[in-house]
Amino acid sequence: MAKLGITETCFRDAHQSLWATRMKTDDMMAVAEAIDEIGFHSLECWGGATFDSCLRFLNEDPWVRLRRLKAVIRKTPLQMLLRGQNILGYRHYPDDVVEAFCQRAVDNGIDIIRIFDALNDVRNMETAIRAAKGAGAHVQGTVVYTISPVHDTDAYVKLAQSLKELGCDSVCIKDMAGLLKPFVAEELIKRLKAEVGLPIQLHAHYTSGLASMTYLKAIEAGVDVVDTAISALALGTSQPPTETLVAALQDTPYDTGLDLTKLAAVNHHFKEVKKNYAGLQAPTEVDTAVLSYQIPGGMISNLRNQLAGQKAMDRYEDVLAEVPRVRAELGYPPLVTPTSQMVGTQAVLNVLTGKRYSVIPKEIRDYVKGMYGRPPAPIDPEIQRLIIGDEEPITHRPADDLEPVLDKARKEIIEYYQQEEDVLSYVLFPEVALEFFKRRAGLKQQ
Repeated sequence: MAKLGITETCFRDAHQSLWATRMKTDDMMAVAEAIDEIGFHSLECWGGATFDSCLRFLNEDPWVRLRRLKAVIRKTPLQMLLRGQNILGYRHYPDDVVEAFCQRAVDNGIDIIRIFDALNDVRNMETAIRAAKGAGAHVQGTVVYTISPVHDTDAYVKLAQSLKELGCDSVCIKDMAGLLKPFVAEELIKRLKAEVGLPIQLHAHYTSGLASMTYLKAIEAGVDVVDTAISALALGTSQPPTETLVAALQDTPYDTGLDLTKLAAVNHHFKEVKKNYAGLQAPTEVDTAVLSYQIPGGMISNLRNQLAGQKAMDRYEDVLAEVPRVRAELGYPPLVTPTSQMVGTQAVLNVLTGKRYSVIPKEIRDYVKGMYGRPPAPIDPEIQRLIIGDEEPITHRPADDLEPVLDKARKEIIEYYQQEEDVLSYVLFPEVALEFFKRRAGLKQQ
């Protein structure tokens, strides 16, 4: 039995889950060296929604954030979350963008790239896996965990085997909704260890209240690393608390070797900093509705906001019940970015209009056309006809239809260009990046 590795999520998923991804880089830098001394397996600090939020809300360059962190964090590997062919956006980007992005991420300081696809379609991860490996990163292929009639342990083991064949160095089980139950985790991890043979990492959210129990069974089953958040940024839709798990494993064969005194000092910093983000703080109580509806916490917040905006909070329960219906009709996509937003919006429209699928967003049409990849199960034929008529969905890899764009983008931003990374920021988030470039050049007010 090897000691358990801990990936700390306070710089990425924890504040994405609880503070709308608004933590400023200065608040990270103030404690970065202390975190580096703790001995974490890795520090998740980039990717997910952090890139967009830096540019859109914080007037910060996400590339500069990464370089600043790397300058002081020298012992602990830096980790990021990449949405496969979606990179950090909500649609597919051409291969030239994926390849350049992975290279630049590594050049700027990323050591471990966790790559996932919302549909678990490995075709949408292939280019990112190849590019990340070519850039010299540790590549972690991801199994997005969900519950449905077509998702079971056999399917997940098969998916993990495909990720191994593509060259992944380790496998992550990504339980974004907190649905993975302790004894299911035990069986899944035992089989992955025996049949796939790669290091296994478990990432779970505390939403349902299951995650700490699930982690314990996973640890007994041989999981190599788990994701936790320092306690000031834990619980609710974030991860289980770091200190609690460290304490629970002390003087056992799984002892993490981490120092609770050092962790307490880091936590004290975040308890103080937390006051600055009070207006953004998401609830941290357990929400067992996720066990009935399989809706992740972030998605529940979006649904509430959509209904509040329409002054229709009285229809909340109706929408919660509609989400699983829509999901089943669309072939049981896992509810993770971007499919969670798509299914949620369609459910809201179905309820508020009173006529199901009378209003259909472009993203749902594209999804049904196969432009996001292969759904886990066939889409209900009647619903497919309603949405795209007699049109035949594509069956090839969606990114095969995309032309290279980097050269064109470089010319478009030539007057604002300061670094090659600017081209990637612009391709991913054109309007947001342009606004940021103008502010950076002093052409717009800060």
